[in-house]
Amino acid sequence: MTKHTVPTRMQKAPSMAGPHEGYMPGFGNDYETEALPDALPQGMNSPQKCNYGLYGEQLSGTAFTAENVERTWCYRIRPSVKHNNRYEKIDVPYWQSAPNVDPELGSLGQYRWNPVPHTEKALTWITGMRTMTSAGDVNTQVGMATHIYLVNTSMEDDYFFSADSELLVVPQEGVLRFSTELGIIDVEPKEIAILPRGLVYRVEVLEGPARGFVCENYGQKFELPGRGPIGANCMANPRDFKAPVAAYEDREVPSTVTVKWCGQFHRADIDQSPLDVVAWHGNYAPVKYDLRTYCPVGAILFDHPDPSIFTVLTAPSGQPGTANIDFVLFRERWLVAEDTFRPPWYHKNIMSELMGNIYGQYDAKPEGFVPGGMSLHNMMMPHGPDKNAFEGASNANLGPDKLTNTMSFMFETRFPQHITQFAANEAPVQDDYIDCWTDIEKKFDGTPGKK
Repeated sequence: MTKHTVPTRMQKAPSMAGPHEGYMPGFGNDYETEALPDALPQGMNSPQKCNYGLYGEQLSGTAFTAENVERTWCYRIRPSVKHNNRYEKIDVPYWQSAPNVDPELGSLGQYRWNPVPHTEKALTWITGMRTMTSAGDVNTQVGMATHIYLVNTSMEDDYFFSADSELLVVPQEGVLRFSTELGIIDVEPKEIAILPRGLVYRVEVLEGPARGFVCENYGQKFELPGRGPIGANCMANPRDFKAPVAAYEDREVPSTVTVKWCGQFHRADIDQSPLDVVAWHGNYAPVKYDLRTYCPVGAILFDHPDPSIFTVLTAPSGQPGTANIDFVLFRERWLVAEDTFRPPWYHKNIMSELMGNIYGQYDAKPEGFVPGGMSLHNMMMPHGPDKNAFEGASNANLGPDKLTNTMSFMFETRFPQHITQFAANEAPVQDDYIDCWTDIEKKFDGTPGKK
């Protein structure tokens, strides 16, 4: 268990003077942290009276009787029921949830988009979300949605939480601050953040405008994948994930709380900041992760492993080995396999693959797949390298070669992903993407032994 005491309030973010100061290492740890001395009860969860006049409250991420219970005990200035009021339904037209099947839209096929451009219009975390695809059903808590966020305006005395999902945030431009009930997380390109279901937070722009990708997970929480024969090391190591230390606000100002619940949005007016947790302990917390600490594993003699070997996080489904979501990272790495076609091979997949480019050039698509852009190859839709990538890899000198200036990722799901009206009609779709394979040549001539 990690304990951390930092006498700080959210008006002043935790100091970053030392390495990882303001964060606690580990993934799924039982953390404990307090912003005031002795605010955290010891040896029990629910004392008759908490120090400082605080209220004890549990935030549960699983059922109480789940095999691996995820819960956090919070000691706060007011219980959460005081941060609720009568909710009024509001319209957030660009943030959509599954099922979102429009029979007029053809999600069957291969799609690619240029970066969604920034706008002069003021956009917050809520109003700047643009849903691209959705899969499954938010009401039965299976599947996911993918979004692009465009954020240029901080939320001021406005707060948000999703009862539907946890959010995996992948920045591509700009720096965001998530001021949450459990502390502060700053996240920038080449990092990710995970925001648990039910956690209240406010999003501020530290450097903007900000743009990035979001995977909204309706199902079981993201977890580290099993390493199997790889063993105890490499891939994403638990110690490189960072949870925030306790920080709180004690501000009585008119505020709003917006909740996403069963795909709809509702807003309530309250009289104070809900970020009033002075101390907490548990294993249900937001985390950030630096993608540059991901250690890829690959072939060191011949052949090309399945891209699942690059999985950073997985959200399990009820079917072993077939994920509700896999988050897969393609970063800088050495290629050394002999007599091997090294880029991703041509394939059809039962899983639906949505890719995004954080920066640089993706080896299977040297042209057209630009930073901030994304592509969708739906279930059983064939895809693979374009002609230039195929010819280059087929005729390359296969000495050791380091891929540099590249970082792309994939949100992969067992469900078909349905595109939205925004993705089809407003986002900058590349109508000619399917043509990148038209000039692939027939090379077969039937001559025995010819390559």
